[in-house]
Amino acid sequence: MTKARTNADNASADVQGVTAGTGLSGGGTSGTVTVSIDTATTVDINTAQSLANKTLTAPIVVSPEERWTTSAASAGTTVDFDASTQGVLYYTGSATANWTLNVRGTSSTTLNSILAVGDSITIAFLATNGATARYQTAFQIDGSAVTPKYSGGTAPASGNASSIDAYQYTIVKTAATPTYTVFGSGPVKYA
Repeated sequence: MTKARTNADNASADVQGVTAGTGLSGGGTSGTVTVSIDTATTVDINTAQSLANKTLTAPIVVSPEERWTTSAASAGTTVDFDASTQGVLYYTGSATANWTLNVRGTSSTTLNSILAVGDSITIAFLATNGATARYQTAFQIDGSAVTPKYSGGTAPASGNASSIDAYQYTIVKTAATPTYTVFGSGPVKYA
């Protein structure tokens, strides 16, 4: 007479051992077997680790979503751009005067505190102009004046009447003091 096999019989008969593959350690052939992440060769997202001797591949970004803020406000005097909450700021009200663009983290956080040396951020500001053309006359980071390097070598000297003018800036933090290099373009007219 043949004895019927049970699940316990099947489990012990089918598994002959567990071997840890790439990036894992442990394994065994009997008893309770443990397999762990080998932190010498892989990154564990649940553990603080130094990334020395790790190879990281740059990701490919396809059509990233950006945060816009659209406001009925009008540009004039100083426009505060909160880089922690938006990539693009669009004022739909007609500008009332030429303005200074001040880029910061938020009203309570500096851009300096969120950028490490070597980091960069790209932002855009869109200002609506009515019949009188207004434009950006100065640029600040955290309330301190910075002179951008403009595309074409010339800072804006006028805006465009009855249109939307777009300004774009890439801000690179170059030293902890803090020091920045800013690359700017605009105004680009949209009508």
